[in-house]
Amino acid sequence: MLGQGGTTAEGCRRIGVTEQTYYRWRKEYGGLKVDQARRMKDLEKENLRLRRAVSDLTLDKLILQEAARGNF
Repeated sequence: MLGQGGTTAEGCRRIGVTEQTYYRWRKEYGGLKVDQARRMKDLEKENLRLRRAVSDLTLDKLILQEAARGNF
């Protein structure tokens, strides 16, 4: 829509987002192609999954250390 001479406000209304969201998306994804943005989202999901796994394992390790010391 912007390429056809429309305003940012019109484009945002048309797709149902606020202008603030549009500018945040443009800042984050402005230089990326569609496949690059999709890959980045996939990597963010994988990163979150791995962080949860590490935190779960860390918690398990701490519980086992407490049990080994007899502080149950």
